[in-house]
Amino acid sequence: MKRLPLILLLCFVAAAAAAQTVRPPDDFTTGQPVGDRRPMPFPFLRYDDIVWTTDHWRTIELAERFNHFMYYPDDPYINFGKKSLAYILWDAMAAGEIPIYEDDDLLVPLDNEAFVRRYTKPDTILLELGYDDENDTELYETVIRPKNFDGSEVRQYSLRMTWFIGKQDTRQDFRTIALAPIKETYRELPNGEAIYLGRLPIFWVPMQHPAVRALLARHTAYIDEGTIARQPSWDWVFLNQFYHAFTSRESNPYGRTLDSYLTGDNALLEAAIIEEEVFEIENGMWEH
Repeated sequence: MKRLPLILLLCFVAAAAAAQTVRPPDDFTTGQPVGDRRPMPFPFLRYDDIVWTTDHWRTIELAERFNHFMYYPDDPYINFGKKSLAYILWDAMAAGEIPIYEDDDLLVPLDNEAFVRRYTKPDTILLELGYDDENDTELYETVIRPKNFDGSEVRQYSLRMTWFIGKQDTRQDFRTIALAPIKETYRELPNGEAIYLGRLPIFWVPMQHPAVRALLARHTAYIDEGTIARQPSWDWVFLNQFYHAFTSRESNPYGRTLDSYLTGDNALLEAAIIEEEVFEIENGMWEH
């Protein structure tokens, strides 16, 4: 009789394990469901063990052919629930699943609910209807234009990365600290016109936050256009830097970006030099 509680406990554990691996109705395979994937844990690292570090800001241009998988599918409502990275981040943020920040230093947190209300606040514009000759006045109509998040407007991503070398193994490694979707931003005027403000971040996501890493691990990045089978997670994409990007800024006392003092090919050449210098630091540590 004393074994009965143990048997009941084992049955309960087995039932709980089965409940955690419930598969979607259209899944005919065996194994771990995609939604159950977990982020790969990082090795333990003490602050005192870091002997060198630097921060880089990099830009991922989605118009580049290699990065197209980060842009599509641009409409989740006609792609059987498959989402682009922009919609994955927005939907999780709107649901309060992940935190967001105003700055890339992750010092100014934003209230998710208030941010969504402000971002999707309808625009009120004046529509010119014509001229009233009888009363000698212009005719206008106030129009309320709804505004929703459109993932297709995100054409770039900005990354803040920290490169470091630990004294335990003297290997160079990196961590992606923050990520921001970038879009062309305009300021609406009461007369219906708009002022172009440039390409600005919508919000910054703390990439080392457990909720963010879990979110990226659960969702699939559709890299191979020919098949949807065995596609990696977004967590894998950022861990392996599986994208093309260019350096737009490195750590400096003035906070300057490369495009603030270089343009065109000169900026690209300087970015390549900066990236090469980072890897030369690790090689130099092994020279005798």
